[in-house]
Amino acid sequence: MSKEVLILVDAIAREKNVEREIVFESLESALASATKKRFPHDSDIVVRIDRSNGEYDAFRRWKVVEDDEFMNDESEITLVGARKQIDDIEIGDYIEEELKAEKFGRIGAQAAKQVITQKIREAEREQVLNDFLERGEAIVSGTVKRMDRGDVIIEAGKIEARLPKDQIIPKENLRPGDRVRAYMLKVDRAQRGQQVILSRTCPEIIMKLFELEVPEIEQGLMTIKSASRDPGVRAKIAVHTSDARIDPIGTCVGVRGSRVQAVTHELSGERVDIVLWSEDPAEFVIGALAPANVSQIVVDEEGKSMDVVVEESELAVAIGRGGQNVRLASELTGWQINILTADESEKKTAIERKDILKLFMEKLDVDEEVASVLVDEGFASIDEIAYIPVSEMLAIEAFDEDTVNELRTRARNFLLTQALVAEEKLQSTDTDLFEVTGMSNELAAKLVDCKILTRDDLAELSVDELAELIEIDRDEGSNLIMEARAHWFDSEGDNLNSSSEEDSSVS
Repeated sequence: MSKEVLILVDAIAREKNVEREIVFESLESALASATKKRFPHDSDIVVRIDRSNGEYDAFRRWKVVEDDEFMNDESEITLVGARKQIDDIEIGDYIEEELKAEKFGRIGAQAAKQVITQKIREAEREQVLNDFLERGEAIVSGTVKRMDRGDVIIEAGKIEARLPKDQIIPKENLRPGDRVRAYMLKVDRAQRGQQVILSRTCPEIIMKLFELEVPEIEQGLMTIKSASRDPGVRAKIAVHTSDARIDPIGTCVGVRGSRVQAVTHELSGERVDIVLWSEDPAEFVIGALAPANVSQIVVDEEGKSMDVVVEESELAVAIGRGGQNVRLASELTGWQINILTADESEKKTAIERKDILKLFMEKLDVDEEVASVLVDEGFASIDEIAYIPVSEMLAIEAFDEDTVNELRTRARNFLLTQALVAEEKLQSTDTDLFEVTGMSNELAAKLVDCKILTRDDLAELSVDELAELIEIDRDEGSNLIMEARAHWFDSEGDNLNSSSEEDSSVS
């Protein structure tokens, strides 16, 4: 019988193209499952097959646990009880009892067959998936096999992949038998059905399609820096090269537009704008807004936004239908873009100037003339005046050394007074805001001013509500709120543990 086991293992391993060890493990699991039918349901049965001669032994075992963790006498034993049998046994070890071996053919043959079949099928499926992933193909080419509740099942070689309905290009009509290419979005090994999940709407697919069409990209002479899409309608890609001999845009377009047309055809007629990438964000944004012509651009590096001024006649082109052009340009560059006409820009600048003038006149106690000079020289906050190098302020013709020193002193005194007031306010307020990870004195003071006095007050806010109250980055705000809510989940866990302990004591 032992020789028959080895022959069976070799035959299954060759037939299913899986490793012998996987087959051995499947047999062990099947034998254990069948043997377990002779014992209580909670019993722990293991079978070990000798890989060299095919002989096997079965054991019933009990895991050694702490006395207060003991729950099941069918598969567990306390440390005290275990040490009565083995002196040096430790927590986590096992006490084993060898079982009388039965003939292989008599141990629940049907149950064993089902377990072996399932294990082998899982191993075979895993092997096929691994072989597919080893090819490292980002773009999957296959044939539409069937539709499944709106999703498309694509057959690609030996595997089946799933193209979810929200990853299909809008108005695209895929039918069984159609050839299709899609980007491998992720692999979900926990999924029972198709584990490879595809996408035809993500920006990555257009980047990979251009890599396939443009040899210069594959050779490393050019790179695609970013891409943005309105699937099936319009897309933008940013290209760059360090080789002065290469025209990045012309290379991607190809002879008579052959290369870009191939990508457009693959993506259901999606129009593609090719933009020259630049290290200068302003220049990059100007290129991304094409075909609109930009008259002026104002960069806010701290807020990572730009006010882009265009002529009235260019406004519709810059914004695009439904805001498409400016939205794609914003996604491509990573900057928030605000499109303004010259009149709107002037009005906005005038309002901002008026606010900054008022700030300087009130907080620095200066007249409008001095405040105007500061604004004209580009100062927008008191912090800038307090900490700018003296040499840069002395370069302003309207100011002498005494004026510069006095302005810096007043600015620093204001900031110091502001910090002291905030600290005093926090000390007089009984708040647990400081327990929130990432909280600073300045931020806590702003929250207290807005009547957010406790950790729970912050936790109950949404990101939008917090952003309306104080000037804060959305990601930073989201992290703060989640940190503020952390103790809720901790307390829920404690309550659950307490309930479990009470139930245990009752039983």
